[in-house]
Amino acid sequence: MKKILFLFIAAFAIVFSCSKEKPKDIDTPSKGEITVEADESFKSVVEALAERYTALNPGTKINVVIKKEDLGLLDVLDRKVRIAVMSRELSKEEKEAYDKKIDLPWLPGKFAADAVLFVVPKDSPLESISMEEIYSELNSDKKRLIFDGTNASNLNFIAQKFKKNPSDLKFSIINGNENVAEQLKNYPDKIGVISYNTISRPFGKEAEKLRSELKVLKVIKDNKAYDVSNENLKEMTYPFTRVLYFISNEAYYGLGNGFIRFSCQQLGQIVVEKEGLQPYNIFKREVRMK
Repeated sequence: MKKILFLFIAAFAIVFSCSKEKPKDIDTPSKGEITVEADESFKSVVEALAERYTALNPGTKINVVIKKEDLGLLDVLDRKVRIAVMSRELSKEEKEAYDKKIDLPWLPGKFAADAVLFVVPKDSPLESISMEEIYSELNSDKKRLIFDGTNASNLNFIAQKFKKNPSDLKFSIINGNENVAEQLKNYPDKIGVISYNTISRPFGKEAEKLRSELKVLKVIKDNKAYDVSNENLKEMTYPFTRVLYFISNEAYYGLGNGFIRFSCQQLGQIVVEKEGLQPYNIFKREVRMK
């Protein structure tokens, strides 16, 4: 009798627990609201991914907040935001801070290959720039290279590429990738440094306009010139190819991890491809003819 009573109580508890909804503050991949922070350099692709995900999951809302890359990382570590987008490798100290503060396995969600470009006005006689010339300009008082700001992804990535601290480099600043591209015509002796994603969207009106006004310089490395073609991004032979990835502090399978998983799988990779970037995870398509 006691055994029957125990089983009845257990069954009742299971039914009762299953009938209860999850607390409202616990989101799922198909329900809830989160914020993703991304550097302005990746704005286009991150917004496109968020827009597609929420269209497929109407019960979700993803707020894309534009913030400098270094500050986005700090917000993830301090749990002020769930997800941030990164492009550079974290330093040993940053990974240790992640391990200590977040206490989760380090699993970056890699989703696209982007690049840092060196651009000049369309009528400029320049066609290319060598790695040695770039390094020389970064140490010149002329400050010919124009970046979109400090603590930003473009400067961080170039500094890391040359194994330098950003604070040790010499450069000019115009805030925002698009502003750099648009105002470059006013500084004919300067070279703009912008993200590929700023101009990569094939049918974006603003991207088309900027492409019509700019010339992307080929980068010479070891006596060979590389352009920013998708093939060179795929093979990572363009010297300033970089991989975009998500970093998260979400410890369960909620909306954050759902969004990351979507971005790294087939539907998300199609969005990345439509943005003109190189998908990180390439899906082979086979057609069988009978």
